[in-house]
Amino acid sequence: MSADTAKTKSTQEPTRREFLNLTGAAFGAVGTAAVVWPFVSSLNPAADTLAMSSTEVDLSPIEKGQSITVMWRGKPVFIRHRTEAEIEDARSVDMAVLRDKQDDKDRAQKPEWLVMVGVCTHLGCVPLGQKETESKGDFGGWFCPCHGSHYDTSGRIRKGPAPKNLAVPEYEFLSDTTVKIG
Repeated sequence: MSADTAKTKSTQEPTRREFLNLTGAAFGAVGTAAVVWPFVSSLNPAADTLAMSSTEVDLSPIEKGQSITVMWRGKPVFIRHRTEAEIEDARSVDMAVLRDKQDDKDRAQKPEWLVMVGVCTHLGCVPLGQKETESKGDFGGWFCPCHGSHYDTSGRIRKGPAPKNLAVPEYEFLSDTTVKIG
């Protein structure tokens, strides 16, 4: 064979070495994927966490002035059926006196229903104020006795060491008597 024929043949047909390199690379890629896939899959939320990602709450048994606590994603969520006086108190607050400035209209989709995560923003305690017999603090909302944080009837921090208002989770009203949290 001449040199020109050998060059032409090698550019047209892969050599055994090229075939083995390609096969080795393919097996390496498949092996790497087989090792990495379970690790990446383990980073996804567990089935029980996904099941808790949203919850529906029937609001019909809650009277005006009453509060309930439901669990969502392992956290307590406070739902209060506010009275007209509580709504008026929340709306009449001068925004300049608030540490974490948030208007009541931005915290409650419907003025009579307040939905928020019941975890103090200072150190993660659960504030008092859900039951009629519990202290509601100086502003008629919630009181965290651990370090003395006082929240108003909109869940906004008014006094004490907590830096932020009680968080408002993502929620939507499915009907007048049903709310979906999450």
